[in-house]
Amino acid sequence: MCKDCGCSITDHVHTDTHGHEHSHEHQEAHEHLHHNPQLNDKKTIDVITKILDKNDHEAKHNRAHLDGHKVLGINLMSSPGSGKTALLEEIAELVDFKYAVVEGDLETNRDADRLTSKGIKAYQIQTGSACHLDAFMVHKALHHVELEDIDVCFVENVGNLVCPASYDVGTHLNIVLVSVPEGSDKIAKYPVMFRQADLVLITKTDLLPHFDYDIEAEKAEARKLKPNVDILEVSTKDKESLQRVVNWIKFKMEMR
Repeated sequence: MCKDCGCSITDHVHTDTHGHEHSHEHQEAHEHLHHNPQLNDKKTIDVITKILDKNDHEAKHNRAHLDGHKVLGINLMSSPGSGKTALLEEIAELVDFKYAVVEGDLETNRDADRLTSKGIKAYQIQTGSACHLDAFMVHKALHHVELEDIDVCFVENVGNLVCPASYDVGTHLNIVLVSVPEGSDKIAKYPVMFRQADLVLITKTDLLPHFDYDIEAEKAEARKLKPNVDILEVSTKDKESLQRVVNWIKFKMEMR
């Protein structure tokens, strides 16, 4: 949660790709409690609980909206640079379903621009100072996505292994990426994130020869946190590994 990674205490304003600004009262209580122990009291906890309750209510609304259009929602989470956008770019040539992407970053439209340049429908959310997307942001973005024309809506969350795990954005599934260059300790260090995963993708596996990375130990660590979690090894240079990700998504679509 934000008490761990330091979102702004004040109402943040996020700007979408059309320049509209949206303030959110549910962000009022974002605190770095470790750096402000005076606020680490029952009143603060009650406020944070209220924030998350409001968010969860909106998340249910988002899921119902996706369900009404028979669209599968998938939340992609990882630290910055693990390969979320690259994955979405590369699977475009392999899928036989239609998808769109809601992009989340603090600033710039660069990731959305990357995707649209490849013919992928994408809508950018700029969060300003917020280190995660929430259900309210995603709700507004969904009004700019033509759900009747797609089968899957990906939400590419802000690069962060802490806050996004605590905010349900209203998708059906969570995919968490962790890359080989990040080192063999991220799953143990950020357990909350990996407990939320339906699928863990270990990415950039083509770099394994160049890093001291124990991939089997990382898989075991993930399954200690969530014994039934699915895990796939992925490299954007290996079409077969990407196809396995596509097949996993198609299986989840068929199971709905």
